[in-house]
Amino acid sequence: MDALIPVINKLQDVFNTVGSDIIQLPQIAVVGTQSSGKSSVLESLVGRDLLPRGTGVVTRRPLILQLVYVDPGDGLKSDDGRGEQWGKFLHTKNQIFTDFDEIRQEIENETERVSGNNKGISDEPIHLKIFSPHVVNLTLVDLPGITKVPVGDQPNDIEIQIRDLILKHISNPNCIILAVTAANTDMATSEALKVAREVDLDGRRTLAVVTKLDLMDAGTDAMDVLMGRVIPVKLGLIGVVNRSQLDINNKKSVTDSIRDEHAFLQKKYPSLATRNGTKYLARTLNRLLMHHIRECLPELKTRINVLAAQYQSLLNSYGEPVEDQSATLLQLITKFATEYCNTIEGTAKYIETAELCGGARICYIFHETFGRTLESVDPLGGLSTIDILTAIRNATGPRPSLFVPEVSFELLVKKQVKRLEEPSLRCVELVHEEMQRIIQHCSNYSTQELQRFPKLHEAIVEVVTSLLRKRLPITNEMVHNLVAIELAYINTKHPDFADACGVMNNNIEEQRRNRMRELPTSVPRDKSVGKGPAVAPGEPPPAEVDMDRPKAPAAGPQGEQDGTGNWRGMLRKGEDAPSSGPGSPLRGAVNLLDVPVPVARKLSSREQRDCEVIERLIKSYFLIVRKNIQDSVPKAVMHFLVNHVKDSLQSELVGQLYKSGLLNELLTESEDMAQRRKEAADMLQALQKASQVIAEIRETHLW
Repeated sequence: MDALIPVINKLQDVFNTVGSDIIQLPQIAVVGTQSSGKSSVLESLVGRDLLPRGTGVVTRRPLILQLVYVDPGDGLKSDDGRGEQWGKFLHTKNQIFTDFDEIRQEIENETERVSGNNKGISDEPIHLKIFSPHVVNLTLVDLPGITKVPVGDQPNDIEIQIRDLILKHISNPNCIILAVTAANTDMATSEALKVAREVDLDGRRTLAVVTKLDLMDAGTDAMDVLMGRVIPVKLGLIGVVNRSQLDINNKKSVTDSIRDEHAFLQKKYPSLATRNGTKYLARTLNRLLMHHIRECLPELKTRINVLAAQYQSLLNSYGEPVEDQSATLLQLITKFATEYCNTIEGTAKYIETAELCGGARICYIFHETFGRTLESVDPLGGLSTIDILTAIRNATGPRPSLFVPEVSFELLVKKQVKRLEEPSLRCVELVHEEMQRIIQHCSNYSTQELQRFPKLHEAIVEVVTSLLRKRLPITNEMVHNLVAIELAYINTKHPDFADACGVMNNNIEEQRRNRMRELPTSVPRDKSVGKGPAVAPGEPPPAEVDMDRPKAPAAGPQGEQDGTGNWRGMLRKGEDAPSSGPGSPLRGAVNLLDVPVPVARKLSSREQRDCEVIERLIKSYFLIVRKNIQDSVPKAVMHFLVNHVKDSLQSELVGQLYKSGLLNELLTESEDMAQRRKEAADMLQALQKASQVIAEIRETHLW
């Protein structure tokens, strides 16, 4: 079973090659406060002095320490035969260190290279592997010591930074927490156990280590602590004796320190000596890690298989390196054109669910946006009664008319039909904008390969945009002509218009009969019908004269009473008026060129009838034209813009881009795409190797 730990080390090596920690491998994280003896415990497990020493924060980067057991006779054969014990750093590639002082110096140099020399910390780990016949297979992580107060140039939030770094590692469910606490401190105030309990509530993966047993106050001992009576820990508590600073200064070896530790335990804690000490700690850690690995392997295997499938899919999306440029370019052009047309037809592979797009949005523009806009146009909008009366009079010329002139109807209905041109052109603009949006939709969802070649993507967008830009004025011209066609000939013989006129005439005749029935019996009907409203003696004619004739010069009240409001009265009054100037032959001249000013008044019955006739005719014909425009504009847009672009897109792209001189330029990959493909390929290769390693475990029945 001990062979499981080298397997995990091999997996660690596999993922170290790609610099990724997406797989959380089983390991042991060492947690404790500053100067609690963490480094001494690790050096005791290794059996050599290899970690930096000093006051304050010495460990400023996580150190992932892999201990690999080698047979005593295999040392000279392994790794270029550099001695019985040696070390290798990941960042120095294949360089081998046999001098452990150099290992310590390399750790210090690498720490300062990333974290600087101002006591700051970094979460980028240092990977160190130690090969020795005096170690057991372990993977340990030495973390910065917990501190409370910043010193030197440390940032004010150094406590939070260290705490977050520790939690990042011990939150891994596959991590065993080695909580280190000094025996000369109160266990109830242990920061290491407090942090461990935050992520390991039931204590299933926490092991406590009590250091500095030889430094307790005289008359006290750690018996209750080691027996678990103070703070129980499920995985147990193990006491060790560290080398003092004097021992380190005097170059006392770790081997001698372990021998002295054993003697101290036999003397001070004879009943617990076999279950404490550095050697027992190493065996316990090896056993715990081995069983922990066995529990984690099934989930680890599943995780590796899932990630391998994900990275294989990701690598496929990046595509293979281009070998045949001509075939690749033609394939990408054809695929884009097909996806563009499918998006319009609604048969695209990637269907948008958040909003309408493509052909569905064009349909919405035709039948909802454009249709509702036309329906909101008032047939008589912008026309007042005065406008209609003015048009009728202008159409009759100097002769009074007996009937409503047809010219006035044509003049007014053309003005109203012209109002349909603006919403029709706006419909073309909206469809053109949607055709532009389809380009981006195809680039984002349908043809991800285009992201590999940014210049090809830009060229395709430019070609399609240019094609749409060329078709836009042609479509606008056709829509303009549709409105112009309606304006060119007012078809009063249109079946729908003729039916409307017949109904309207019947209504007018019925209204005339109703009015005649309502007249008093004492009034002759022929006079009432033929001469309009009766006029009392001495009163002026009906008010319609005010609209027909220009106003006379200002007259007194007497002039209003004797009928000077009409033309004859004005002329008679003009004969008695003073001359307009010295020697003028015309006295009281009237300026006949004055334009009559419309005044608000009650319309006569004939004026009301004429206005109603024109309004009904305009409304009837306008609805006919609006129906034609609402039907013909979408057809014109589909023929001249949408269908034309669909039919000619493939040939336009091939003609503009499929040229031998443009192949190298268009098929140049973006720098980040090539890098992402390489990273995905490396990660996939690492995952495949990891899967093979786990398969070997099954074959050797280690699982």
